[in-house]
Amino acid sequence: MSLNLCPIIHFFFFFILTISRVRAIGINWGNTASHPLPPPKVVELLKSNNITKVKLFDADPLVLPALSGSNIGVTVGIPNSMLRSFNSSKKAAESWVHDNVTRYFSNGGSGVRIQYVKWFCLSIRVWAYLIYIATNQSIYRYVAVGDEPFLQRYGEQFHPFVIGAATNIQAALIKANLEGKVRVVVPCSFDAFLSESNLPSKGHFRSDLNKTMIQLLTFLSKHGSPFFVTISPFVTIHQNKNISLAFSLFKETAHPHNDSHRTYKNSFDLSYDTLVNALSIVGFPKIDIVVAQIGWPTDGATNATPSIAETFMKGLINHLHSKLGSPLRPRDPPIETYIFSLLDEDQRSITTGNFERHWGVFTFDGQAKYQVDFGQGSKNLVNAQNVEYLPSKWCVVNNNRDLSNASARASEACYVADCTALSPGGSCFNISWPGNISYAFNSYYQQHDQRTDSCDFGGLGLITTVDPSVGNCRFSVELHTSQSDSLHRACYFQWTTLLTTILVCLLRFTL
Repeated sequence: MSLNLCPIIHFFFFFILTISRVRAIGINWGNTASHPLPPPKVVELLKSNNITKVKLFDADPLVLPALSGSNIGVTVGIPNSMLRSFNSSKKAAESWVHDNVTRYFSNGGSGVRIQYVKWFCLSIRVWAYLIYIATNQSIYRYVAVGDEPFLQRYGEQFHPFVIGAATNIQAALIKANLEGKVRVVVPCSFDAFLSESNLPSKGHFRSDLNKTMIQLLTFLSKHGSPFFVTISPFVTIHQNKNISLAFSLFKETAHPHNDSHRTYKNSFDLSYDTLVNALSIVGFPKIDIVVAQIGWPTDGATNATPSIAETFMKGLINHLHSKLGSPLRPRDPPIETYIFSLLDEDQRSITTGNFERHWGVFTFDGQAKYQVDFGQGSKNLVNAQNVEYLPSKWCVVNNNRDLSNASARASEACYVADCTALSPGGSCFNISWPGNISYAFNSYYQQHDQRTDSCDFGGLGLITTVDPSVGNCRFSVELHTSQSDSLHRACYFQWTTLLTTILVCLLRFTL
């Protein structure tokens, strides 16, 4: 009696892949920092915490080599400043794909080929390996065209270039024989969709985006790419007085929100289904969704603390792993979710709020702010090891001087340095004067590599070896970075944009 076991094999493998869908949690890694943790250290940090997916905001030539061969699934980003060039030049897109995708994909990014074999030849070891692959592989690798180019405060400056840039990057991937292996996506901001009534059933895209969004969704569907989107419960709670903190933190005691016959128990599902309804209205109700950014800051604003962030993160991850989905997509959670963010970044724009520099699960130097299980079996987060700091020195105010002009000097320091912890609700908001002056002085001093002249402030500064930190208010000592790295960080974006523009001009001249 023969037994056809192929359906059993297919079912078993599909079951494993289904499990992996709800475990697909990655993290964003940004480098907008004055003294970034060296990329090899960051890769060690990712691997130590079993984080197998990472999303980058640019193709940093110091970061990509560090990730090569790490078995970490990578989403590499294209800055908004490059969209115009890639929209107008296929050659520029091909050059970028060659330099930032093809060369690294060939160094271990092609994954493992699974060949068909007969059932009786599958040993326990092979099945164990198949399970490992299914639960750890990157189902997609992505190129993210733009960094939230539809963000409302940008106006329409990037709208004309997004689809053309995505199309040319897609064509470059096809030419490099990477179609289906690397997918093109466009990260969309949390304010690209809305519901004036706060009801998901009334969700829609912004009117200025309707035409572009239909073009984008048509492009994504054609190439089998998911819809990348930011969901920001923290920003929502600050903008919408009808959303409570408990509702945002997945608390069981939170008052539910009702939309017709559907009940919402948390802010995430409310926002998610607002998006789902918006997608349905424009004709794409079933497109896969990737939550490209979601997190909770730990400083710089009211309700931005490590303990609240921990509560949110645990609630989010438990919700994702529950496989419940949302009322409009039951048992169909996002195919991937990327936590925002891995590390604090002291140079991020604070246009939205001072909390923008404190999204990290880890501090700037790779130390865990709280404990959370990303679903990879790790109970406690592992800190970065063997971190190199500048000497244990701080710059504080000299109390023996006339301090009548100290506040003005501190304001000058904060214009350049990061003083966001001094904001209302921040970890250093409650330190008394002149402690807040010292904090500003030290922030400037550290950012300038502890140069003696950076602790002058008209004779009001004093260098000390005694840590002036008070309670939860940490006076940091910056990381030791090489001069070449610092110069590279300062010039990278300007040079890449300039070179791309020059290339486009040369191509136009020769054609």
